[in-house]
Amino acid sequence: MTKSTEPTASTETTESDQPSVPLSVLLADPALDLRQIAGPAAGDHRISTVGTTEIEDPSPYLVGGELLLTAGVRLPADAEGVDTYVRRVVGAGVTALGFGVVPVHDEVPPELAAACDRHGLPLLRLPPATPFVAVGQATYAAIAEVRNRELREISRAQSALAGAAARPDALRAVLTQLSGHTGAWAVLHDARGHELFSAGPRPAAPTPERVRDLAVRTIARVRTGTGGRSVPTAAADHQGGTHLTVHTLPGADGTATALALGQAATTAPTLVHRQVTSTAAVLLALLTSPRHALGTDTHSAGALVRLMLGASPADVAASLAPADTTEAAGHWVVVHGRHTAPHSTQGDDPAQLATLGTALGTPYLYIDGSELKALVASAPDARPEVPAQAADLGWVLGFSTPAPASDLAHADVQAGRALRRAIAAQVPAVVHTVDPLTVHGIVPSADARDLARTRFAPLDGAASPGAPVLLDTLRTWLTLHGSWDRTAAALHVHRNTVRHRLARIAELLDVDLQDPGVRMELWFALHWLPDEDQDQNQNRSG
Repeated sequence: MTKSTEPTASTETTESDQPSVPLSVLLADPALDLRQIAGPAAGDHRISTVGTTEIEDPSPYLVGGELLLTAGVRLPADAEGVDTYVRRVVGAGVTALGFGVVPVHDEVPPELAAACDRHGLPLLRLPPATPFVAVGQATYAAIAEVRNRELREISRAQSALAGAAARPDALRAVLTQLSGHTGAWAVLHDARGHELFSAGPRPAAPTPERVRDLAVRTIARVRTGTGGRSVPTAAADHQGGTHLTVHTLPGADGTATALALGQAATTAPTLVHRQVTSTAAVLLALLTSPRHALGTDTHSAGALVRLMLGASPADVAASLAPADTTEAAGHWVVVHGRHTAPHSTQGDDPAQLATLGTALGTPYLYIDGSELKALVASAPDARPEVPAQAADLGWVLGFSTPAPASDLAHADVQAGRALRRAIAAQVPAVVHTVDPLTVHGIVPSADARDLARTRFAPLDGAASPGAPVLLDTLRTWLTLHGSWDRTAAALHVHRNTVRHRLARIAELLDVDLQDPGVRMELWFALHWLPDEDQDQNQNRSG
């Protein structure tokens, strides 16, 4: 069974939203001294109201969920009439029937007990000392306590969600709190069905696939209302004991964010769960809004103003670092990225921006079409973490090693080279590393840079396509272990063009590129080659 609903301005609540109390709570109250004498076990039967009637057919006046009390004043005298009476109240949705003995009947009529057994209606015996009013008072007191408990639970969950929304990894933190308070697996999907973040115990297949498919269909069903505002939709699917729900996230400006919050649980969502989920959906929508995705706090804004007015990166780095990353001590990882889709416009999607920011753990992102640059606060000796969500969104990334703010220019070069290596090797990401046990760690960097300049100086005067293109071809070819075809594919040129360029490089440098020692030497030199100008030329031509 699959059903879909769309929110409206109505404040009407459904039957399942009515506060109620289990019948077992009333049976356990010693002051009432109620006793069930017929019908199925109390189990999960819930009472939402108490009614008293002595008419022969009360069904037109019932709304469902009642504990119906009667002294049997107008109860039919024959078994057939009693059966009709019970069948009618069961059809009206009565949860249980309470029969008060004396003064009309000395005991519960056996015909009534038999009819309740036959139609599956719990039948309670009220002793003479228990007034009907007392049953109503006890029921409404229990319902009020349940409602207060629900409100306290909702309040605690909302406070936890609000605190999670203030964390640097806000999207993931909100999902974690949502899962903890609902007991459901929570997942955030984009319009293509990519699983961006999830929290809670992952259900076995095919439940995650069913949630994904429901999310994709629900996002596609988002409609545009009056004034061009997108109306969010929700959908539910119950099959095989698993309850699935999906809510699309509305944009803060009234447009759709193309994101959906999905949940999978082994029990039906309660009123508390629905309220908590609604709060989480609102927070996720705000977190993926343009204001949040592009915004910074006052400390960050002040740091950017200081930068524009002439301060150095080292002067403002401490203000840019998050408050809970003091160990970073002004160190940053530079990230370069490229989207695999041609003519990508990912920078125009605040939801994508917020998702990437959460995945990378930073608000400092710049996306220009298919190009990405980011700064991530880091401890000096930490290794950058590669988020799987970036690959799901179609991004290939290159990471620098952690660097102080005064050395960001060199880290920027590292990130650019790492990105090119990732693209050439067709892998989701490459993290630049510096191993102190390699030759890179024992040769002074200044000497290594001088060696690199000298080694590739013969290329400076090369005719078209020029030194930057020849160096990029050499770097890609070495990254791909001398494969002509893979190098050609990575550079989007013919394999004969690669052969021609490498032959030209071998001629100008006077080396044999088939010699492993030569390749090792050139790879070392490329690592230290100061190629800021090359990077700029590459960006202009790429």
